[in-house]
Amino acid sequence: MQTGAVFTLWLQLRGSSWIEAKEGRFRLRSGDWIAFERDSRPALQSDRHGVCIGLSLTQDALRTIGRLADSTFYAGRGHVSRSDARTTLRLWREASRRLTAQEPGAAADVGALWPLLLHLTGLQADLAARVERCPGRSRNRKRQVFARLQRSLMYLEGHCDRMVRITELAELTSFSSWYFSKTFHALFDESPQAAAARLRLEHAAELLRTTSMMIGEVASASGFDNPCSFSRAFRARFGVSASRYRSAAVRRLPAPEARRAA
Repeated sequence: MQTGAVFTLWLQLRGSSWIEAKEGRFRLRSGDWIAFERDSRPALQSDRHGVCIGLSLTQDALRTIGRLADSTFYAGRGHVSRSDARTTLRLWREASRRLTAQEPGAAADVGALWPLLLHLTGLQADLAARVERCPGRSRNRKRQVFARLQRSLMYLEGHCDRMVRITELAELTSFSSWYFSKTFHALFDESPQAAAARLRLEHAAELLRTTSMMIGEVASASGFDNPCSFSRAFRARFGVSASRYRSAAVRRLPAPEARRAA
């Protein structure tokens, strides 16, 4: 971790980890990556078999990336293939060796990180492709708007255990509620309310697949106060009841995982 870091990115190589940040709580499984901005203050904890690598960048490093590669990093989440994960680990090790070889107390040489940084910006290509859909006269302004909205989406993902108010998201992005809702819908093709409902139901589906929680407990852990409203929303989203969804999911699991979920 570099002192003065304004951006952090983590990649789970093996096992799983939990990350607590201002945007919420996130589970990382093998191949998952997640990135945060300065005031997120992420804290990571891996399980006994977990291996997670991280990278922290200063403002100077981000400026260099923007100047030399016309690119930048964004807060967000994603998944990489095994091949990309192996490449990331190799480049991360090479950068670590080069930085370790520097004189003690010397500022980090961005050149030592360059192959790794270019590779990581490629992993975020899907995010960068959305930037042009954001309002703004300059590319820099579009990137600023996208970064704020991308962070709001992460906030919804990290708080999918409860109802999130539009005012919370507007405050997080420093936009008015009206402008935030309008721009969010234009960028992600769904309203913040629809995105929140979808993420909460996807969270519920994951709990049904991976835990033995009762249906009512799953509903409560997904931000639904009323089990009946949860049942209607779940059926509307997945086409089957929560209990039938769990039964079908358990039948598809390998035997050890099926026993844990049963």
